[in-house]
Amino acid sequence: MLFGKKKRLIERVLIVEDEPLVAFDTEHFLTSEGFEIVDTVDSVADALAAINDAEALDLVLVDVRLSDGSGIEVAQVARARGVQVLFVTGNCPIEARSLAAGCLAKPYPQRDLLAAITAIEAVVEGQKPKRLPHSLSLFKSAA
Repeated sequence: MLFGKKKRLIERVLIVEDEPLVAFDTEHFLTSEGFEIVDTVDSVADALAAINDAEALDLVLVDVRLSDGSGIEVAQVARARGVQVLFVTGNCPIEARSLAAGCLAKPYPQRDLLAAITAIEAVVEGQKPKRLPHSLSLFKSAA
């Protein structure tokens, strides 16, 4: 297909966000961009269950501060399963850089979220990302 869209490496996404409006907006936006949302959850416990139950999962978007614990725990489990992680938070955890592909600082425009996912895909493919949003810190562990 000459002018068709390139197949994405990241298609199935888990959203872990305890702010309902942010979670809803993120889910709606990513769905409209063609991603499949595996689940949207608001706690560490539900995120761990979703990761363990998912047959296929490509990316976990996780806030660090959740009502029942830290998104770092979610990142540890996701990374152990070989799933890419992107922290979406106001306070990027420096100590967790080895667990995630990067960190997208809140608040961010939706186009930055899409650009962050595209950048992670590029790194996974062994390429240099074309454009990084200013709100994204891409970690070496993305590959």
